[in-house]
Amino acid sequence: MRILTNLMLAAGLAIASLSVASGANAAAPQPELAPAPQTELAPAPGAVEEAAESAADAAPAFEYAAPTEGIGMPSGGLGIQPQVSEVGEQARWFHDALLMPIITIISLFVLALLLWIVVRFNRRRNPTASKTTHNTTLEVVWTLVPVLILVFIAVPSIGLLQAQYNLPEGETVTVKITGNQWNWTYEYPDHGDILLVSNMLEEEGEQGEGARFRTDADGPRLLAADERMVIPAGVNVRFLVTASDVLHSFAVPAFWTKIDAVPGRLNEGWTRVDREGVYFGQCSELCGARHGYMPIAVEVVSPEQFERWVISQGGSMPGSEDASSDAAEEDNTEAVEDAAETAAADSAAAAS
Repeated sequence: MRILTNLMLAAGLAIASLSVASGANAAAPQPELAPAPQTELAPAPGAVEEAAESAADAAPAFEYAAPTEGIGMPSGGLGIQPQVSEVGEQARWFHDALLMPIITIISLFVLALLLWIVVRFNRRRNPTASKTTHNTTLEVVWTLVPVLILVFIAVPSIGLLQAQYNLPEGETVTVKITGNQWNWTYEYPDHGDILLVSNMLEEEGEQGEGARFRTDADGPRLLAADERMVIPAGVNVRFLVTASDVLHSFAVPAFWTKIDAVPGRLNEGWTRVDREGVYFGQCSELCGARHGYMPIAVEVVSPEQFERWVISQGGSMPGSEDASSDAAEEDNTEAVEDAAETAAADSAAAAS
């Protein structure tokens, strides 16, 4: 009887403990379950390519400009081509200011002296030759006057030379130029290692199979090139010039630029062109059988157009990669902070 009573008491206690436990579980707040991670669906085949093509179509493509008649090319007239750089304007003024006095004053003065001597001191008018051996005053004059003239010319000449080789401070685009038999290679080391090989465009009917021929939009005959050097307007452009085989010379008359290309040596020059357009030059150093078929074509565009051209060539603007890295790092930092805040909130909810 006592055993039966103990069993009944144990069963009652077990039932009571189960009721209390179920009530406590019902009263305790249930933690919210985190939402299941959403799996992104893979894009359908061809969707990535279509999106890329749509983006390429939306972005304005770079278009090369047609040259302007008489600008940046020989015009068939006398004189120097119109200059489009500050150094070129200074050099043209110096050329005109020096050449005209030499022609009009010095040359005519010397010619007048020769004519006067022929008329005054000929054999007919002077049957007895003069015994004069020297004239100190005259010798001093014809020695000092040329020296003073040369000193007068040297002052602006040295200033012009200094301006041609002193690169001003500010934004600078560097182009490495290599002369080859018989074409030019242009590299942009600061813009993603862009590399261009520039050859002369043949006339229609003379080009090789599959090659394009020259049109008026490319430039004059013997000056049009299949690849143009592209530089921004109003920005300093540093030229690093060398050669891979023999002597060449990189010359663009409208820039007042002529830099020798020497194998094994790196010569430097610079320009800053404010006027947009297309400008032509040629190799100015005899370099072999096809020396006359090494044209130079340079297109000057706005800085915005230059950036567009760099991107179209697969390059990048200086600093753009750093900016992208900083943005990516900032996004990663924000993502880590958001995850930490979410984990802290979940822990607090579970604890309460």
